[in-house]
Amino acid sequence: MINPLWNLQGRVALVTGASRGLGTYFAEVLAKAGAKVVLGARDVERLSDLAERIEAEGGRALPVSMDVADPESVKRAIELAQTELGPLRIVINNAGVVADGLALDASIDDWDRVINTNLRGAWLTAQASAQAMRDHGEGGSIVNIASILGLQGSQQVASYCASKGGLINLTRALAAEWARYGIRVNALAPGYIKTDINQDFLDSKAGEHLRKAIPQKRFGRFQDLEGPLLLLASDAGAYMTGAVLVVDGGHSSTL
Repeated sequence: MINPLWNLQGRVALVTGASRGLGTYFAEVLAKAGAKVVLGARDVERLSDLAERIEAEGGRALPVSMDVADPESVKRAIELAQTELGPLRIVINNAGVVADGLALDASIDDWDRVINTNLRGAWLTAQASAQAMRDHGEGGSIVNIASILGLQGSQQVASYCASKGGLINLTRALAAEWARYGIRVNALAPGYIKTDINQDFLDSKAGEHLRKAIPQKRFGRFQDLEGPLLLLASDAGAYMTGAVLVVDGGHSSTL
């Protein structure tokens, strides 16, 4: 028998950046755990395909157009989610972008794009979601998808490191402030997880050198994040707030 603490049956969960990669996977994991999933992203066509797959497997999914850097867009998405599915209880702040390049050559536009999505967007979504959770009085769980690069530096991704470092400290601040409303705020910090975006690099000679530096001698897989995600989203993590859960095969322990 599955421990009922992990059961998300009937809870409404919002996943931002759900149109691809980890966002799509997180939405599918939550749906299989019983959540009614709100799929947020700008690419609504891809969201519709995902919603159809989830509902074909017996789940409930609602695709919504959502730009996390636009406060009005975030507010509309959450209002629609609650009107259609019920009180929002879980938020996975997953939307994120990266801009590669040397910091000396980085443009203001690239910097703003990364910070606006990864940090401002997470803040706007967390704030609007927490307001909804406070108002309906049932509390909830906000999971910010950070990165081990928020805990350490790395070359050629300065804006990404800054955004994820800011997100981790924002997580701690919000956890302390919103606990009184029954709202938990935690961060999930993956290491190097193979996705369609980074696969070419991770398969290169440089990627092979990086892999050898990881104690488990492999890159992460999407399924490596399933248990940690459900822990933070469900009542199994009821006494966890302000935590940063690192899932990186031991990589950060060697630095």
